[in-house]
Amino acid sequence: AAMSQDNTPVPSTEGANQGQTMSEAELDQMQSILDFVYDYRTPDGHDPSKVFHRKVNKRALPHYYEIIKDPMAMSTIKAKINNKEYKDWSEFVRDWAQIVHNAQVFNRADAGAYQDAVTLRDVVTTELKKLVDLKVISEEVAQFPYLGEIPPQDDVPPEEEDDDEDEDDEEDDDIGGDDSDDDGGKRKRKRGRPSKRDRDLDKDDDPETRKKRGRPPKVLTPVEARIQAVLKGIRKPKGAGGLKITSFERLPDKAVMPEYYAEIREPMAFDVLKRKLKRKKYQSLEQFMKDVDLMFDNAKSYNQDESQIYKDAVELQAEAHRLADEERSKPDTDYVMDEGRIPLPNGILYNGELYKVGDWVHVQNANDLTKPIPCQIYRTWQDPQGGQWVNVCWYYRPEQTVHRFDKHFLENEVVKTGQYRDHRVDEIVGRCFIMFTTRYYKGRPRRQPADLDIYVCEARYNEEKFKFNKIKTWASCLPDEVRDRDYEMDLFDMPRKMRKIPSPIAYLLKDTDKETDDMPKPEWGAENAPPKIGAVHRRPRDPRDSPPPEPTPSPPPQPAIAQAQARQSQPSHMSPSIPAATMQAYSPVQSQMTPMQTAAQPVRPMQPMTRPSHTPAPVQPYTQTHSASPAPMPSLQRASSGQFNPATPQHMSAVPMPRTASHPSTFQPQAPAIPPAPSASQSRLSYRDPVPIEVWTLPDAANASIPPEIRDMYQTDDQRRVLFFSAPPVQLAEEANDPNKNLGHSLHYMAEKSRRTQEIVARRKAYEEGKAARAAQKKRQRELDEETRNVDHETQKARALAMLNSHLTRSTAWEIKAMYG
Repeated sequence: AAMSQDNTPVPSTEGANQGQTMSEAELDQMQSILDFVYDYRTPDGHDPSKVFHRKVNKRALPHYYEIIKDPMAMSTIKAKINNKEYKDWSEFVRDWAQIVHNAQVFNRADAGAYQDAVTLRDVVTTELKKLVDLKVISEEVAQFPYLGEIPPQDDVPPEEEDDDEDEDDEEDDDIGGDDSDDDGGKRKRKRGRPSKRDRDLDKDDDPETRKKRGRPPKVLTPVEARIQAVLKGIRKPKGAGGLKITSFERLPDKAVMPEYYAEIREPMAFDVLKRKLKRKKYQSLEQFMKDVDLMFDNAKSYNQDESQIYKDAVELQAEAHRLADEERSKPDTDYVMDEGRIPLPNGILYNGELYKVGDWVHVQNANDLTKPIPCQIYRTWQDPQGGQWVNVCWYYRPEQTVHRFDKHFLENEVVKTGQYRDHRVDEIVGRCFIMFTTRYYKGRPRRQPADLDIYVCEARYNEEKFKFNKIKTWASCLPDEVRDRDYEMDLFDMPRKMRKIPSPIAYLLKDTDKETDDMPKPEWGAENAPPKIGAVHRRPRDPRDSPPPEPTPSPPPQPAIAQAQARQSQPSHMSPSIPAATMQAYSPVQSQMTPMQTAAQPVRPMQPMTRPSHTPAPVQPYTQTHSASPAPMPSLQRASSGQFNPATPQHMSAVPMPRTASHPSTFQPQAPAIPPAPSASQSRLSYRDPVPIEVWTLPDAANASIPPEIRDMYQTDDQRRVLFFSAPPVQLAEEANDPNKNLGHSLHYMAEKSRRTQEIVARRKAYEEGKAARAAQKKRQRELDEETRNVDHETQKARALAMLNSHLTRSTAWEIKAMYG
């Protein structure tokens, strides 16, 4: 059977069991090819055929069958061989081609399934070539038939990973649609033509629209834009078997073709060109064209002159040089981005610091200035007005995620998100650093400031499904430009043990929460900021989630004699301290929140509220030699210019701590709190315990930014810092019983409350009215579309009848002329 020369896809052969079947020997040869594909493994042990063993589950991936109209799998080929349904070899070859074609239509070019399909095609083609050499089938039959156009890649945001696969944050759509985020062979990604949705409707009312996920924006220099245009151009030429560039997309497998690497010393392929462009390896168009010539010269050197690959290489090489000459003739102004963005590949100089792609920075968090957003820079550019911008990838803190109540996190842990956001350069508040978990316990980056915030990252966070996926390869989480770079480390004398601590928001769990509840949602605030706070739930644990660590048993109680000696050895004065239970409850919270000790006057930061206990904890003097707290004590943050200092929690005590009269207090305001040693009878606070009352102050820089007349309106400490309380004031019994006490809200407050209530009602009413109008508009649009389709149907029907009538008239006239002259 000859290969189709036009653009009409070859019809499906599945279920075509009519006619004479093939011989047993031919069926055995087909089975041998099938078995070889089943057993084939790449050099790294990967099975490229695994994803094609069976058809896609329609329940798990229903939209697959909306795009793929002729599904095919290796199980189908196996059944057709066993049932002797094949009539000829072309039918067998077409089924293999259908598997490859389906994978390339449905998946993006960077997806594991797409790449496995290319490997599968190479393996099957190699096996068919052996049959051609044995004169079993002709060369035309061994070639994969043309099954239709592979649609161009749509510029859609990538989905978050379902499996623990590597991630590529960006590829070039215009080159060949190689957009990627996190993908692998097990996961398929929809890349068909999704129906257009009314994205603008209800946009402002839906908090989910705040999740601007996706990839960084494309900011190309003129050189990169020219190279991309050449790559795009040489993908277009087509031959009888499809795109001519297909043979040059990837290097051959060393296990299948070791002789290729023995002859070709500098292999080069189309995907290598794209990867080098992504990683900014080309400084000029001429440097890129040298690699293009190397790729095609290798093909001409290895293949015979009369082969199709040799001819394609000659044609594509000439086309590449034609395109390069055409791009050289264009001025740089032709390559300005649509938004007028001017790339700044050398970085941005701001506040004496040079910020470049790959740098770790803190960005202002509009929801909480004390918790800046840890980010990594992916793009730097300048807008037409001269403003300088960065595009960064956000990393969330544990309290900004949704997770199970008993989940534990590493200290200083953050998780990588799919959020790539644009920020003005003046929103950068300083540098930070994020390390992968496999290096965090070994040491710290060299030549970094001592007070630099260093985080550890272990997983990606799926904001759609609220799942955590452990990262396998850290390089896949970095910008392409810095993936091949590394940083020096100062190693610890001994690797440090990485301890996991309970969720900082476990207290949000309610006693009424059940495993069958819906997944809770985080609380969103400002538009361009992470969630104000996440949520916890009691839903069943995901099978991939590790169980919480076993609790550490409490130390055995000391003998009575040892306790008496310990009390005698204590100094006679008493220093204010934080109960160990309170410290344990708050130690998992972000390390930027540093408990502070202050006096107990209402105008000053206060001490923590203590609970009555039958066995008081031993009190330790203020010394920095050791700490007996079950949680490590965070150190004070030093204030630095251009960087936000974290807020300082200060605990309020209901009863002042006693001090002996014979000794002066050694307590100094703002001194670091030293927790006491936990006693055997001291019970830890669980996640259900109420949060102790706290008093907070802003960092000095933030407090100074408040106008003095505003500060005077609120309660302040002796340093004129505004005090923020975590709970409303307690109403004393004597005040409540005082009949002369006039309790109640002011008229101004009541009027404002009434106005706000009316405003909320009006907004809800306007929203409901608008919702009905939008629904009516959608309905009218659907009716108009239906009418248009009906009119088009009738028009096409009339046109078809007229064409049929014309054909019949000409045919009748021809027959009459032939019969009667």
